[in-house]
Amino acid sequence: MGRKIERHHPVPKSRGGRETAPVHPICHRTIHAALDNKSLERNFASAEALRAHPDIATFITWVRDKDPDFHVPTRQRKRK
Repeated sequence: MGRKIERHHPVPKSRGGRETAPVHPICHRTIHAALDNKSLERNFASAEALRAHPDIATFITWVRDKDPDFHVPTRQRKRK
């Protein structure tokens, strides 16, 4: 990780989550751009499940070799 670290709630605070995990800011934004809180709580509360999500897996492959302090704007989640 780089100099900046954010805390991610695997189960969102709005859904009763209290535990947090350290994540890189760009990764944190990608998680929330790809998944809503309901999906995070029900299906993606573990790191393994997040890594298996197709959008997150594609992002991880792309960002893997970037500098630890790399940052770019993150696209917003597509609203249904």
